[in-house]
Amino acid sequence: MARIVIGIAIGTAFVVAMVLATLREGQVSCELCVRFGGAEACRRATAADRSQALTMAQNTACAVLAGGVTRGMQCMRAVPHQVSCEGD
Repeated sequence: MARIVIGIAIGTAFVVAMVLATLREGQVSCELCVRFGGAEACRRATAADRSQALTMAQNTACAVLAGGVTRGMQCMRAVPHQVSCEGD
């Protein structure tokens, strides 16, 4: 019986830790617009910090604008023309 109680306590602690870790993430939300190949795309991303949020937003925008790996890498080097972040 003691093993069952200990197992439930450990399982509950694990679930609580996962929920708390998830809630702490996503503190910064950024939207950016990038122009590439004669087109423009704006995307929003949320991450633990500003740098990650900007990278994720640009990656998503470039996925729409660029066709293929080489053009995607070129797009990722493009300077966004509009950036706004909340929560940083």
